[in-house]
Amino acid sequence: MVFLQTVSISRRFMSTSIARHAIKEVTIIGGGLMGSGIAQVTATAGMKVNLVDMNEDILKKSGSSIQKSLERVAKKKFSDNPEGGKQFIDDITGRISFSCNPEEAVQSSGLVIEAIVENLEIKQKLFSALDKVAPKETLFTSNTSSIPIKDIAVSTQRLDRFGGLHFFNPVPMMKLLEVIRIPETTDETFNSLLEYGAAVGKTTVNCKDTPGFIVNRLLVPYMAEAVRMLERGDASAKDIDIAMKLGAGYPMGPFELADYVGLDTMKFILEGWSKNYPDVEIFKQSEMMNKLVAEGRLGRKSGKGFYDY
Repeated sequence: MVFLQTVSISRRFMSTSIARHAIKEVTIIGGGLMGSGIAQVTATAGMKVNLVDMNEDILKKSGSSIQKSLERVAKKKFSDNPEGGKQFIDDITGRISFSCNPEEAVQSSGLVIEAIVENLEIKQKLFSALDKVAPKETLFTSNTSSIPIKDIAVSTQRLDRFGGLHFFNPVPMMKLLEVIRIPETTDETFNSLLEYGAAVGKTTVNCKDTPGFIVNRLLVPYMAEAVRMLERGDASAKDIDIAMKLGAGYPMGPFELADYVGLDTMKFILEGWSKNYPDVEIFKQSEMMNKLVAEGRLGRKSGKGFYDY
């Protein structure tokens, strides 16, 4: 009898604990492609979302992008029920609020996800300001793909409640979420981030705060080495792409992928890594890539990169 009472009390405590730490409201800073995608999947999971950007025009574009994306989903999911599809869209968009005031938006949030420009100083300034106004239990995360999480986290007084949530583009389609912890991240914080990832329908992988985490740590040097092969004249970009698609079974070759990711993005990542780790050969910058970026050949988004589009 005592055992059953103990189990009952224990279960009630666990339920209370889980409910107390469940993330119900999320503030996303940055209304660009990544931020709007994160907002969509978070609202779809039933959480309230505050999408923040300092530019009202960007927020309008974010709202339009989310609306169009949800319409595509509803068209497939509710092909025989237009009214159901409309309700589906209205329910999700009704959970998303737009704001130009990050300090105000975070005051009732259990989780903050930063998805702004890849600039350490700007990120530190943002988190330093948010740290002063956000509830002490609010978890802070960055969606950075290349900057060490610890370098961002030191701008706050909550290193134990800080981590990384690295989504992939396009967020509603890509199933992976890298969840990053720094040495100070508590198990409670990390588990909450894993639970959030599962709630928004992602498969999560645990990452340490190392350069590029898992995917970019392997992917960026792979693409950079392909560029070095081209620089040396070992093979053409077309032949390298064909070889990797047909020989390794990759859906895209390294040059096609680099153009898709953006040569400016690759250049930025390699610049940071080569500066922080000057002795690591595979992190060194590429003269060819730097030249293409200087010429405005950024890949698909500019119409020209290694290939013309």
